[in-house]
Amino acid sequence: MKENTSHLQQEQVEKLEVIGARLRQFRLEQSITLEEVAAQTRIQARLLRAIEDGKIDQLPEPVYIRGFIRRFAEALGLNGAELADAFPVGASIQLIKPRWRHLPAAQLRPLHLYLLYILLVIGSVSGLSHILSRSAVQVIEVENAPSAQQFPTPKNSEPRPPKQSLDINQSAEISHASQDGKPVQVGVTLKAQSWIRVVVDGKTEFEGVLPEGTQRTWVADQQLIVRAGNAGGVLVEFNDQSAKQMGAPGAVEEMTFAANPRS
Repeated sequence: MKENTSHLQQEQVEKLEVIGARLRQFRLEQSITLEEVAAQTRIQARLLRAIEDGKIDQLPEPVYIRGFIRRFAEALGLNGAELADAFPVGASIQLIKPRWRHLPAAQLRPLHLYLLYILLVIGSVSGLSHILSRSAVQVIEVENAPSAQQFPTPKNSEPRPPKQSLDINQSAEISHASQDGKPVQVGVTLKAQSWIRVVVDGKTEFEGVLPEGTQRTWVADQQLIVRAGNAGGVLVEFNDQSAKQMGAPGAVEEMTFAANPRS
């Protein structure tokens, strides 16, 4: 049992070092500070730094570490669930069956076996209740922390996509159609930093955070969808039309551009 526990702890240390290094590299590539991530995820900066440094002794229980990793990764635009699942938290509690053949004959009576079974069940339920009561508040904070509060900019806060994807019910969808038979060409200009996802003819061509000043263009044969986490900071130019702002600052908006079939 001790050997299994020691092996699990060593595996947790090694996995945390690998995951932390990946998170630090991606954060630095995006020029995002730990303080900005802490403001978005509601996780203290010292805990985020401990994750990046692989210092498991400065972090709470493994179940909390897994939740922190998921929120940290999603704040950077990564797959939080995939990284969190890579961190082991240990197996579930199992009842250990004693070797009855080595017990005295008097203890093999059905009444004794029944009483022992009851004690084991009570002990397991009490242990699980204690663990759940300790973790309930923290787990709720990690799972349900407001995700609309994003990295601050000089004028407003820019939302990033919570969890694995944005809920389509939180955004307004606007559709546009091109002239008959003409391909769809959409240009995007960033007035402020924003999370962007572009789907071209049913395939995701880009998903991530673009900094202020970025200019990108995509072309589709049938349909092109642009989704932004900070609609007020995104200008969209459709074919030869003038550029238009997608929506209000901090709002999540989605615009669909489609090509009309040739008559």
